[in-house]
Amino acid sequence: MESNFAQDMSKTAGSQGVVFGTGGWRAVIGDGFTRSNIQILSKAMSIKMKKEKVDGEGIVIGYDRRFLSKEAVKWACEVFAAEGIRCWFVNRSCPTPLVMFYVEKHKLHYGMMVTASHNPAIYNGFKVFTYGGRDASEEQTKEIEGYIREVESRGQIRYMEYERAKETGLVVEFNPLNEYLDNIIANINMQAIRERGLHIVLDPMYGVSQTSMKTILSTARCEIDLIHETHDTLFGRRMPAPSKNSLTELCTYVTEMECDLGIATDGDADRLGVIDDKGRYLTANDILRLLYYYLLNYKGWRGPAVRNVATTHMLDKMAEAFGEICYEVPVGFKYISAKMQETGAIIGGESSGGLTVRGHINGKDGIYAASLLVEMIAVTGKRLSELAREIEERYGKTYMEERSYRFTAERKQELMKLLFEDKLLPDLELPIEKVSYLDGCKVYFKNGGWIIARFSGTEPLLRIFCEMQDRRSAERLSDKFEEFLSLQGLQE
Repeated sequence: MESNFAQDMSKTAGSQGVVFGTGGWRAVIGDGFTRSNIQILSKAMSIKMKKEKVDGEGIVIGYDRRFLSKEAVKWACEVFAAEGIRCWFVNRSCPTPLVMFYVEKHKLHYGMMVTASHNPAIYNGFKVFTYGGRDASEEQTKEIEGYIREVESRGQIRYMEYERAKETGLVVEFNPLNEYLDNIIANINMQAIRERGLHIVLDPMYGVSQTSMKTILSTARCEIDLIHETHDTLFGRRMPAPSKNSLTELCTYVTEMECDLGIATDGDADRLGVIDDKGRYLTANDILRLLYYYLLNYKGWRGPAVRNVATTHMLDKMAEAFGEICYEVPVGFKYISAKMQETGAIIGGESSGGLTVRGHINGKDGIYAASLLVEMIAVTGKRLSELAREIEERYGKTYMEERSYRFTAERKQELMKLLFEDKLLPDLELPIEKVSYLDGCKVYFKNGGWIIARFSGTEPLLRIFCEMQDRRSAERLSDKFEEFLSLQGLQE
């Protein structure tokens, strides 16, 4: 049956309403991430789709393994169904890139994914994808937020009970995983991998990549071991982000079992972490360097690279050596994918672990990136450690210092005034080439190094990134920024 949902939206929205950041809408479960806010968002999307006259094609929605993810999809479906919009519901937990792939492949104007990606377990959220399988642009999300305010002011939302929506065909449960996997397999040199006989350990970090990665690598005849593959909404009480600190067990496993490499993906499988054959953690910057070098030097591809403001400038140096350009964009993968489309770039990525390669989807995909890394080892006949050394010999070495600091709302205003209104800087001692406020406050030094301070778009954090030729210089400059902003003792 169809019902009416009507209550005071100012109360149901809690302390946090639906506001989009760099990676979609994310909120603490039970605070901002509530059934009422999910229904408000779904109603707003319905209004947008109807005004654009694309409601007839429906919307695809998927979910990850977080607490309340599947229920959140059903709550959204009930609102879309009441508005006469068919929901294509991926009825098993799935990778975010699968939904992006489906939106692009089937030429849908909109898709949604219930996930908070690599955020702590207390968070959940929604990502919105637009035509071409792209992350919704800032313009699009601002428009959605406008419709959200409109819905909140009206204070009434209709919904159709989920089972009734299924009976009427307004909710269609399906699983397009094979279509997504077949596309990856078709773009990877599976024969080269079969001939290498690699031993790989996978760490899905209790997330959604297990089936996809295991299927691809099994098809390529790899020997596969798994850790942390069970369903745990607390992610083993760790952040579901493939960082150095969270992959210590994977590192130990690779070393003790003498694996060729270890692969980890974040909670929704759009980000990647890697342990090489020596048991060394490879940063996202390392992975980007390896893959761009592989595409240029071994596969013979030609084209620019795209990176965000907090990602290694080694990509710039590599691009220049091959007569190409590396473009810099703000943080948020929507900026990377848009610039890749504009420039014909062959790779785009960010230091937080997301990347994509031309010819696949228009967003980050940890599963595809991992598959391409395995191909690289097989085709070159070299271990990851050997390839990393080869790059270092050709382009030199840099060190990246990364820090995160928590703050209160009041403290944020002070920091924003200092950095972006007064535009003050600490005494950094080195000659400065320029200062950019494209996204945060970024100082470029004449020696090629840089440092940036910027606010996270997904968590209440201030981040400092600094890339220099050696660890000591990067740490010293980061210390200076930390002291200047009075952040001592607040580091995560």
